[in-house]
Amino acid sequence: MTIQPGREIARVVRRRAGQLRRVSDHVRPTPPADRIVDDAGAYWTGRDGDPAWEGNAHWRSGLGEEHWSTVGAEHLAIFGTFAKALDLPPTPGVVVEWGCGGGANAVAFAPVADEFVAVDVSADSVEECVRQVAMVCNTPVVPMVVDIRDPERAAQGREGTCNTFICLYVVEVLPTVADVERILRIAARMLAPGGVAFVQMKYHTADWHPRAYKRDYARSLSTMTTFGIDEFWSLTADCGLTPRLVTLVPENHLDTRYAYYALTKDAR
Repeated sequence: MTIQPGREIARVVRRRAGQLRRVSDHVRPTPPADRIVDDAGAYWTGRDGDPAWEGNAHWRSGLGEEHWSTVGAEHLAIFGTFAKALDLPPTPGVVVEWGCGGGANAVAFAPVADEFVAVDVSADSVEECVRQVAMVCNTPVVPMVVDIRDPERAAQGREGTCNTFICLYVVEVLPTVADVERILRIAARMLAPGGVAFVQMKYHTADWHPRAYKRDYARSLSTMTTFGIDEFWSLTADCGLTPRLVTLVPENHLDTRYAYYALTKDAR
């Protein structure tokens, strides 16, 4: 076997760089959770701070026409498969979308809903979502801007009022696992008995475990909070939901390693 010096040097350099990054992560401690939450809030409410913001928030202008039309359609198809397997009603009824962004999912789900509740921490995104839905259907839309530090307020007065709670491309950008737990508990509060939560997360495996640079939220937003597939399944149960189904999308046109869950709220 012949070893090529150039490749061997490159391999050593890559290994050394990885070692230095790991050392750096230990030397430079992760900032307090409160600061990470503040950074996340500043990012999503500061539309002008990042040229990629509209794409990250799934605005039509940020995704482009092809991806814009694909995102919601693909998610509605996955939801339809879950609904058929679980023998759910043919339409989703009152839908709450937590993290509606610019409406990429809303334009697919709202036309088949009785009412659509558009929830986001960004007032600009909620406004854009409402505008996009109005272009495709007459379904009533309830806009709801939430405080990233007090998301539970969104559920006040709406306990048990929705049939479908969707949360897509949101979990991985949440600052901490605690924030994920809060949203799952909110879903359990807002769902009527027999309702379903359709939630997506980004999964990690033994050979792929992203290292989020929590000192720079914008740099790591798509991998801030990831889970093992079984880990998330168990977490949803701890938060008052019953995990029923999961399907994996290892790769699509936006990113990789997506897991979609159907979670029901048991009828009393």
